[in-house]
Amino acid sequence: MITTVVTSTVTSVTTIAGFGMIPGLVAAIALVVFLCVKELAAANGSSSHQSLAKFLDVGVVPLIIAFTMIVIVTIVGIIA
Repeated sequence: MITTVVTSTVTSVTTIAGFGMIPGLVAAIALVVFLCVKELAAANGSSSHQSLAKFLDVGVVPLIIAFTMIVIVTIVGIIA
């Protein structure tokens, strides 16, 4: 009986932890893509590209906050 409960608990925790990593991975990839596009647009001299670079700040700032929180939670999880 105890073996079944422990196995079920470990499986559940592993599954939940796996699903928790997917949004973090997607956010990190989106942040890298947005930052790359922003830098490429800012490097070009045209006004439309400059506007695109400023517009991408709207998406970059929340992703930086989310990425920072992911890093903090991961570090606290490792330390604790």
